Amino acid sequence: MLDTKKVSRFAAPPPPPLAGGMSFQDDDPLDPPPPATAAVGGVAPNGGLVLKAQPEFPALGRGASWDKFAVLVDATAPSDVARAPLDLVTVLDISGSMKGQKLQLVKRAMCFVIDQLGPADRLSVVVFSNAARRVTRLARMSAAGKAAAKQAVELLVPEGGTNIGYGLRVGADVLFARRQKNAVAAMILLSDGHDTVLAPRCGNKNYASLVPPAFASTATRPGPIHTFGFGANHDPALMHAVAAATGGTFSFVKDEAAVQDAFARCVGGLLSVAVQEARIAVSCLHRGVRVQEVKSGAYGSSVAADGCSASVDAGELYDGERRRFLVLVYVPRARAAESSTRLVKVTCAYRDAATGQAASAAAPAAVIQRPAELEYMPAPAIEVEWERLRLAAADGIAAARAAADGGQHAGAARILDARLKEVERSAPGAAGDDPTCEAIKEELRDLSARVGDRHEYQQTGRACLLAGMSAHAQQRAAGVEINSSPATAGKTPAARAYLTPKMEEMVELSRESSRKRRGSSSQQASRQDAIKQIKQDLSDDF
Repeated sequence: MLDTKKVSRFAAPPPPPLAGGMSFQDDDPLDPPPPATAAVGGVAPNGGLVLKAQPEFPALGRGASWDKFAVLVDATAPSDVARAPLDLVTVLDISGSMKGQKLQLVKRAMCFVIDQLGPADRLSVVVFSNAARRVTRLARMSAAGKAAAKQAVELLVPEGGTNIGYGLRVGADVLFARRQKNAVAAMILLSDGHDTVLAPRCGNKNYASLVPPAFASTATRPGPIHTFGFGANHDPALMHAVAAATGGTFSFVKDEAAVQDAFARCVGGLLSVAVQEARIAVSCLHRGVRVQEVKSGAYGSSVAADGCSASVDAGELYDGERRRFLVLVYVPRARAAESSTRLVKVTCAYRDAATGQAASAAAPAAVIQRPAELEYMPAPAIEVEWERLRLAAADGIAAARAAADGGQHAGAARILDARLKEVERSAPGAAGDDPTCEAIKEELRDLSARVGDRHEYQQTGRACLLAGMSAHAQQRAAGVEINSSPATAGKTPAARAYLTPKMEEMVELSRESSRKRRGSSSQQASRQDAIKQIKQDLSDDF
């Protein structure tokens, strides 16, 4: 675990100079990969991704055409499958403002993360203040590796300012200098303040300059950067911008004691990546059907010039995680002989994360019936309506953020209240049956209460809005830890809406660890009190 830069003379030539001017090339070697297991019929040996295509309505009259008819594409990763090993770089703020309990809580959270990593996983710790440095090389988390990593973390001391950009560059150097690569890689960034070095030079708004260039493109990015705003005085706009530019999520940890749970949620996902490089393809089946638009959030999508096909880059999915996208198509009138219209075919090519094998999935064709006449228009499919409402809520959160940042706090609250009424009015069935929809209603209520008052918005509202925007854009849990009450800890809507079972399991492990620690501390305090009492009694006897 010594932070050296020795490289065997038989090693590959060094890579070009990296962003921070460093080339570490001292990552621990990996085990040989297991024998390849061929996919059977295009289905990964771990169990395949499940793909569905749901039309908005089951039927349209033969004489009717429809503009922007919705087809919901729903992809769900397999559950309880073997996982891929992880390369994780944590980039931690140790500036002067982290002194005292703040840094102790982060150390405790880091030790919990280290305990959850396996011997095939590798971890490097980077810290920043005025400058940045790598504290530990990218080392495997064997028993010795864990002990060395914990020792290095415990020795951290607060000092200086907050050079977030430098920290990110050193973290990027660690990942780009790897001689060997685990299948999954990610960076975690935690900071409690505003960048004091680069941001003032760029008007305090050009946050893209803080992102290592290679991380801004999906073609060169080794993995996402998940960001954590620690306490009430961090820069949520900066942390959100870094996460959004790199495919990560932004979490707001106002309750500093909850940082371990926030890390646990994130790491629970990273340690359960099941699907990688997922690319969804949509092909029109009827000669008159055309794709008009794809609602894909933060995921890149494209529509062919002739409208006959479209695609979405869905990226990585955690164990049991879902991605939903709306494909809006034009449906033409049907000819007299047509009893049905085949709308689109949906397929997904992806890579099984644990085995590295290519696999594919296909959904049954999306088909609607075309009767000569409809006596009444059927109700829209609940899942399609729910996705429309989720997108509308996400748009409302973004609009409310823009209004509140412009000083229109009452207007921001009205936007969120209007979206809430729309959810309650438009799909009572979906809202009553879908826990995610219930979570979003709760989220809109909470956010509305936080944007109406200028002081509350600056303290919590802006960060909560940005965490919600991050969660909805990525369709991935982004935590908002406001207080440590047992009744509410970790149950905030932005976190709950997209939680996967593995993320929940890791958070529960974190809470159990905290309960044991509190119990141990209580027992120790009781023993100390008993000893004091005995000493007092003996003193009284004499």
